Amino acid sequence: MKDTDAPATRPLPPAKDVALVILDCDGVLFDSRPANVAFHNAVLNRLGEPQLDREGEDLAHYLAAGQLYDRLFGLDTEIRRRATEIARALDYTPFYDLMVPVDGLFETLDDLQRRHALAMASNRSRTARGTAERFGIDRYLQVIVGTLDVARPKPAPDMLELCMQRLGAEPSNTIFVGDATSDRDAAAAAGVGFVGVGEYSGVDDPIAAFSQLTTRLAGAG
Repeated sequence: MKDTDAPATRPLPPAKDVALVILDCDGVLFDSRPANVAFHNAVLNRLGEPQLDREGEDLAHYLAAGQLYDRLFGLDTEIRRRATEIARALDYTPFYDLMVPVDGLFETLDDLQRRHALAMASNRSRTARGTAERFGIDRYLQVIVGTLDVARPKPAPDMLELCMQRLGAEPSNTIFVGDATSDRDAAAAAGVGFVGVGEYSGVDDPIAAFSQLTTRLAGAG
């Protein structure tokens, strides 16, 4: 459902004018909620802290790790520091097995790359590139940006701006595809068009699945 106080995003340009499509990772390309929840619960277990509640599980799905620990631990800088250290050292390999590519992922990426440059902008840190390589989608992506590449995670526009800078694209011919209001707000701040995926993307007319993206672009403008 759309937030009536949300910042406005740029209207989508006609598909023929779209030079760059930037993709979120979690919730767009992969059903990765179980992996994100399990990873952060493993961090909390090592800290001796309670497991995530339902709200925490929702936050773990789209916030960067630092943002999540800010929400969980507030002003307790020492426990936040320890959580960050544990998360950085924890081997993510077992958690990849909990990630499921969305239906039509590779077919849709193959179709998109024939028409547009593709990039990925994710609030993941060291696992942004690791995810792309693990599942073989790096061959479709000309740029992969995570939280280690920028000063601020989404909803700041930094990731999208870096993708455009690296590929020589302008906001007027760039779109971002995301599943959360933080993605929508990042698109608005960067001045790019936005396609929401699913009911939590904060727009009135989201697509239900990533596989519908090419159809949405064909009808834009």
